[in-house]
Amino acid sequence: MTTVAVLADVHGVLPALEAVVGEDDVRAADVVVLAGDIASGPMPVETLDSLRSLGGRVVWVRGNADRELVAMARGEFTGEPPDGVSPWAAAELRADQVELLAGLPSTHTIGDVIFCHATPRDDEELVLVDSPISRWAEVFSGLPDEIRTVVCGHTHMPFARQVDRRLVVNAGSVGMPYGAPGPSWALLTPDGVQLRRSDLDRTKAAERIVAESSYPDREAWVAAYLLSNYSDTEALEAFRPRAEG
Repeated sequence: MTTVAVLADVHGVLPALEAVVGEDDVRAADVVVLAGDIASGPMPVETLDSLRSLGGRVVWVRGNADRELVAMARGEFTGEPPDGVSPWAAAELRADQVELLAGLPSTHTIGDVIFCHATPRDDEELVLVDSPISRWAEVFSGLPDEIRTVVCGHTHMPFARQVDRRLVVNAGSVGMPYGAPGPSWALLTPDGVQLRRSDLDRTKAAERIVAESSYPDREAWVAAYLLSNYSDTEALEAFRPRAEG
């Protein structure tokens, strides 16, 4: 089996990305899978350039925020933006970066493992660690039997659980982790799955974003998402009404 490092929900937080990419096990991984929501955050251009520099061992998977950035950049987005930073980030992207995000697949399969952002069938569908088996069965109803592991992100909370003989792994979030501070990611090896968390000096990271980003509300953003940390209880309660299907 290939060794795979899974980085989900980077959200344009370059200091957090650099902390994870600097890990020995990420450097040594055969493949690095980006499980969506890559650039929508305070340092979108720099984040995409940094990831591109990692070369061909990186597999890019689209998230809902990536899809929305493309629509905003092309003037095709309708409705209310999901947050304040997304329209700004979309306007910052170069044309080649918009094309990169536009061309990303919604899933990628390696052996019997499928990688996606939210679920294999929908890039913004919510399923939680404590969702009932009936909900998981509905979400996976169209999945081929040969797929035995599903790896995702989207909810920013890492977990690994069995669902009717399948393993489901959520890699958490590199840039906006919930549940505990520090960038979270996952490592898949022949010996199993490890949920990992990298060290990050959040104060220094916040200072760097304030100094280097031109996002007008960057100080409020780092206060809410970098210097603070939503608990898993808070996040689960916020997501549960939308996760019940």
